[in-house]
Amino acid sequence: MLGETIRLAIQAIFRNALRSFLTVLGIVIGVGSVIAMVTVGQGSTQQVAADVQKLGTNIVIVVPGQDALRSGPNSTTASMFTLRINDILQQRIPDVVLSAPISQTRERVIFGTENRLTDIVGTDNRYFQAARWDLAAGRLFEPGEIASGRAVCVIGKTVHEKLFGSGDPVGAKIRIGALSCRIIGLLQSKGASTFGSDQDDFVIMPLATFQRRIAGNTDVQSLYVSIRDGASVEGAMVEITDVMRELRRIRTGEDDDFEVLDMKQFATMLTGITDILTGLLSAVAAVSLLVGGIGIMNIMLVSVTERTREIGIRLAIGARSHDVLMQFLVEAILLSLMGGVIGIVGGLLLAAAGTTWLSVPFSPSLGIVLASFAFAALIGIVFGYFPARRAARMDPIEALRHE
Repeated sequence: MLGETIRLAIQAIFRNALRSFLTVLGIVIGVGSVIAMVTVGQGSTQQVAADVQKLGTNIVIVVPGQDALRSGPNSTTASMFTLRINDILQQRIPDVVLSAPISQTRERVIFGTENRLTDIVGTDNRYFQAARWDLAAGRLFEPGEIASGRAVCVIGKTVHEKLFGSGDPVGAKIRIGALSCRIIGLLQSKGASTFGSDQDDFVIMPLATFQRRIAGNTDVQSLYVSIRDGASVEGAMVEITDVMRELRRIRTGEDDDFEVLDMKQFATMLTGITDILTGLLSAVAAVSLLVGGIGIMNIMLVSVTERTREIGIRLAIGARSHDVLMQFLVEAILLSLMGGVIGIVGGLLLAAAGTTWLSVPFSPSLGIVLASFAFAALIGIVFGYFPARRAARMDPIEALRHE
């Protein structure tokens, strides 16, 4: 009996194929959008974790001020660090393998007729080790260059391509503002980050050169601290905090004027952002499912009106009200499930295209696919029941009189 009901429902659906497709379009868009958003969001979350893993889970960043995750170190009124503070951290804390001082700004870099606004970073060779940068060509800074503040620099892949094309940049001189700087090294590419920012768009020079020739001060904006493998990062952070409070002369009971952050905090922050954005976009997309359900109910009500005589004839020759209700309810459910299947396929294709474009992993969730399919069926039941009940309650005599 159920098989016959399904056969009749399929016939009714394909009798008006175009109208049926337009009816389920809301379901298709809703299911497809939810699956695409969730899949891209999960891929972004995985990419964040992978990016942080590349930097190392034993990295701690010390910045002046508080709430650096939200406002950034440069927006704080707290005093900047000094090179002395950086060196003391490395000397006094056993679990600190190395600590790299960092200052940076943005300047226009010029070579010949080409120019580019990029990040200018002042640091020393410890930063390359801590941040796991490898050379593609040339060399890093020599001790004499770091100590004397010589005008030499190492560039990222993007600066190389934009200023030199395929040419060899090592040995060439570029102009950074009013400073002429000789390129001694080229770093290997790390590509775009999770949110599309270019990790290879920078010029790195000795900190003394940056301070004297670019910034005009002796400030150190942040410390990039590498913790010994096997050591407790949390324990090292406590030790760093204690030493920093001593060096910054912060009394007991006073708030810190600096912040110690590990990569897990950055990962938590970034994955939290992706989860919130994914949830919001999915909620907006899910509204299409509601709209699609209303569309199914409307078209089924129209179908009941159009087929009033058919319903009357079926009731007159012995069909029960339950049979009529099941016929129209099955039609509504099949319409919704068809929309769900098309939406799932479309959503996965859209997600594959999106993850490829954003360069994040394509990791579809079986759970969200099954949940979307089940929700599509639920939409068909909920919004198909009222038209089906209306058809089942028709008076056979009045239905036969209908023109």
